[in-house]
Amino acid sequence: MRCPYCGSNRTRVIDSRFVASDNSIRRRRVCDACKRRFTTYERVYTIEITVIKKNGNREPFDRNKVLNGILKACEKRPISRERMEEIAEKIERKLISQNKKEVTSRKIGEMVMNELYKLDPVAYIRFASVYNNFDSPDQFRKIAMMLKSKRNA
Repeated sequence: MRCPYCGSNRTRVIDSRFVASDNSIRRRRVCDACKRRFTTYERVYTIEITVIKKNGNREPFDRNKVLNGILKACEKRPISRERMEEIAEKIERKLISQNKKEVTSRKIGEMVMNELYKLDPVAYIRFASVYNNFDSPDQFRKIAMMLKSKRNA
């Protein structure tokens, strides 16, 4: 590993830790030439998944986009950041395990809604309202009634 400060390749690892949130290894390194420290992350790259957007555009899958949607839906709810990251990771693992190179944004949205449905009704409604482009109070009322009837059944 080259030092980002002086360019020397005389560096060594002084600490390694597994980072569960993104399935990576964090390595703390020191350069023997300039004595400066820096951090690197090691992560296994799997199949490159392309997301087909509603408008037909294609872009690489980004777990952070999934996580950001979950974070917004769960804002001010009693759900830990760690739990939200676990959901995003679970969705990414499911997509990878399907071994498909392309997936629609609709499919990803459905996966997120499925996880939020099991987790928190308010987060589910928030995500569904954005995902399904709610434009009237009746749409909120319908989904709330559907949730209430399913949870009481």
